[in-house]
Amino acid sequence: DVQLQASGGGLVQAGGSLRLSCAAFGVTFDDHAIGWFRQAPGKEREVVSCIPSSRSSTFYADSVKGRFTISSDNAKNTVYLQMNGLKPEDTAVYYCAADQYRELCYYPDYEHWGQGTLVTVSS
Repeated sequence: DVQLQASGGGLVQAGGSLRLSCAAFGVTFDDHAIGWFRQAPGKEREVVSCIPSSRSSTFYADSVKGRFTISSDNAKNTVYLQMNGLKPEDTAVYYCAADQYRELCYYPDYEHWGQGTLVTVSS
């Protein structure tokens, strides 16, 4: 079965950093769009950052620009989200996702989803 395993979440103070990882099993990232989405209590799931399957560009939500960085390691079949300067409003469950051969990576209709990892940022 296809599995995406997200990890790296935790409890940090405002201004701190975390690095989220998403390892893929049963699917290869190199021909897939990859994305990080998050969902806070009472809110809709929203895109945080993503990369289309062509790797031609990178998208960041306005709320995280300059603070978060998405990257991938095809050899390890893993995608990362480096989060710096964390704010309390970043508190959410973060999900990684993958979808084959897509360029519009910021819509949450991906084929494969990870289980999510909780990020909590205290004031």
